[in-house]
Amino acid sequence: MSENTVISRTDSPPTAKPVDMSRTGPWRTRMWRVLTERVRTWRTGMWRRGRFVAAAAVLCTLLMALNTQVPNGVGNLGSLLQTVLPWMGLSVVALLAAAVARRSALAAVAVLIPAVTWCSLFAGTFLDKRSSGGDLVVVGHNVHEGNRDPRGTARALAASGADVVALEELSRPAVSAYEDELAPIYRYSAVREGVGLWSKHPLKAVRPVEIMPWTRALRATVDTPKGQVALYVAHLASVRVLPSSGFTTERRNESAGKLADALRAERLDRVVVVGDFNGAAEDSALAPLTRQLRSAQREAGAGFGFTWPAAFPVVRLDQIMVKGVTPVSSWTLPATGSDHLPVAASLRL
Repeated sequence: MSENTVISRTDSPPTAKPVDMSRTGPWRTRMWRVLTERVRTWRTGMWRRGRFVAAAAVLCTLLMALNTQVPNGVGNLGSLLQTVLPWMGLSVVALLAAAVARRSALAAVAVLIPAVTWCSLFAGTFLDKRSSGGDLVVVGHNVHEGNRDPRGTARALAASGADVVALEELSRPAVSAYEDELAPIYRYSAVREGVGLWSKHPLKAVRPVEIMPWTRALRATVDTPKGQVALYVAHLASVRVLPSSGFTTERRNESAGKLADALRAERLDRVVVVGDFNGAAEDSALAPLTRQLRSAQREAGAGFGFTWPAAFPVVRLDQIMVKGVTPVSSWTLPATGSDHLPVAASLRL
């Protein structure tokens, strides 16, 4: 190598790349930052998810709170909703489950609104308002024309201790069975086609009430030791839920209107109406009838008192309603051979 040869060398080190401290820092710091970011994202998402569930909760609230405003113009949807209204509580449970599944705070808060609405409508129903006493015990039962054990049904009703037994849907072949079993306890009776009364107290002024072309209602004066009571037994026209026409209640509503007319013409102050209304007392289509009366179950019962179907009751079609007397207790009796449960009430005259 000659003296003139120049050796080139770099005195400074290569330029270093920027260091990401979040990647090279201590592992605890990295984990904390990741966790914080995920919590922030989760909290934000809780209030963004579940909008469909929240909207459904609002709709459920409106249906319950404004059930009397739902029109009957299409398929009698208003009457159908009011008949099954207590079961709207299940929709609250379903919405709450959906809110939990979506992990949505928005939906969970929204579900509180229909829950409070349902409680405001029905919480008082679960209070036991029954008490002892009473001057007249009345039992009503749709015995079902296809009942295979009318004698057993009659014996069960007689064992209830009722002062008056009012029956609907009596078939002609079964009438004699009911008369034979009830006669030893109930000296007085009146049967008109499909409805009948059996009483421990004298029955006077017995007459059919024309609510349909054939006899489905009966009126009698029960002469009790505490005075006279006008007692009606009625079986309103049947209803159906059909895909083509919805909730078919027109004939039932017409028969309810005719019974309401008869009640307006009633001269006695104390009135008891027993029967299968084929609808809930809350159904506004029955208002011409029910606004003249008070429900024994609502005033002196415990729970909803559902009566149909007997195997698993979901609605209360069978009613004991009063005017001028005070219900002190209301209850349902055990199942018989019918598809309805019997209903009973103790009344103070």
